[in-house]
Amino acid sequence: MYSVFELFKIGIGPSSSHTVGPMRAARAFLQDLEKRPEWGGIESLTVELYGSLALTGRGHGTDKAILLGLEGEDPAEIDPDTIPERLERIRREGTLRLLGVREIPFSEAQHLVFHGDALLPRHSNGMRFTAGGPAPAVRFSRDFYSIGGGFILRAEDPDPGAGGSLPDAPYPYRSAAELLTLARRQGLSIPELVLANECSAQSVQSVEQGLDRLWRAFQSCVRRGLTSEGTLPGGLHVVRRAPRLYQKLQQNPSPDGFDIMDWVNAYALAVNEENAGGGRVVTAPTNGAAGIVPAVLHYYRFHVKGGDEAGVRRFLLAAGGICILYKINASISGAEMGCQGEVGVACSMAAAGLAAALGGNNAQIEHAAEIGMEHNLGLTCDPVGGLVQIPCIERNAIGAVKAINAQRLACGEDGEHRVSLDQVIQTMRQTGLDMQSQYKETSRGGLAVNVVEC
Repeated sequence: MYSVFELFKIGIGPSSSHTVGPMRAARAFLQDLEKRPEWGGIESLTVELYGSLALTGRGHGTDKAILLGLEGEDPAEIDPDTIPERLERIRREGTLRLLGVREIPFSEAQHLVFHGDALLPRHSNGMRFTAGGPAPAVRFSRDFYSIGGGFILRAEDPDPGAGGSLPDAPYPYRSAAELLTLARRQGLSIPELVLANECSAQSVQSVEQGLDRLWRAFQSCVRRGLTSEGTLPGGLHVVRRAPRLYQKLQQNPSPDGFDIMDWVNAYALAVNEENAGGGRVVTAPTNGAAGIVPAVLHYYRFHVKGGDEAGVRRFLLAAGGICILYKINASISGAEMGCQGEVGVACSMAAAGLAAALGGNNAQIEHAAEIGMEHNLGLTCDPVGGLVQIPCIERNAIGAVKAINAQRLACGEDGEHRVSLDQVIQTMRQTGLDMQSQYKETSRGGLAVNVVEC
């Protein structure tokens, strides 16, 4: 089984597949190389980007992520405030410090190549790293793929559906039907079953501490986003809206009774504006959809009577448990599934998490997840200018409100429904495969071309 901590990763913006994944891949390549005899003779390094990484990589910060990863940085640990200075030094000096210890010459124009018209075989987010030395024998090359949510694959790795970091999980499942059956037989709620699986690798206390750490990271990101004003980088001149909305809500709550919706909008906008600005966020399950889960969590904790920390943990366990189904049976990559694989999955996770936090039964949790995805089927990924800004930021606010409504619809019934979560996940996967490539994070279709033309 996958762990919820593999799905919720603390990293930096603006993209889990185009920023977090490539940074991790660059670092992993050099860590692989460091163990080999070629390491001592390396004098040059070339990185080639393919498919969606090449087409929208500059707008998503892939070039910056690659440079920082080659210098040994981890997206979970790097201080976002130090990044501009680090990049300026690399470009000014024309050198890279591999893993922070070995210096080689590096010219982006020569050594970082974008192949927008080519693909590597396993995924549209492909990277090829090639290190060389003075002798022909000193050469090492490896292909990596960024498959969504910050996950990476080496070319020789097994299929990503093969499993995660919990091989001894007592209750493995590969479908929602199996999940519901296991939970019923064991007399467990979905959050309790997911917790039991997590405890196959660490103690209950450690799991709870990890969940609390994620919750603190969500809160920190929301706080920064609500108070950081200005214009987002990238050339679209998108002004941060969350601080203005936050100030308005503090000064004069909405008289029409929609102030709760405004708060949810503010939370979601805050996170995704932080993401677009390269700040620290949590993939949930991706950066492009990182605002939905924290927005709904904030709604539960601060606007629902009785919301507490125990409910936050139930929320995260249920949301992660549902995300595992998408990871195993479809994809959480916008480059594979379109935005239904990002915002759609996040909406489904948040709806399930909210149902669990509010004490919904297992059938209601599954139903909430199903509604959350059913009404995001076919959602395209068409970022204007290759930036995670338009329509991505607003799309998170819409997705968060939709998740809350999905929970309300599901928990207003007894859990009986005609369309199962498994059927919706299979439909989502087939829709993603049928979707034309220009609508899957290439900026070659949809709003990405029509807004520019207008």
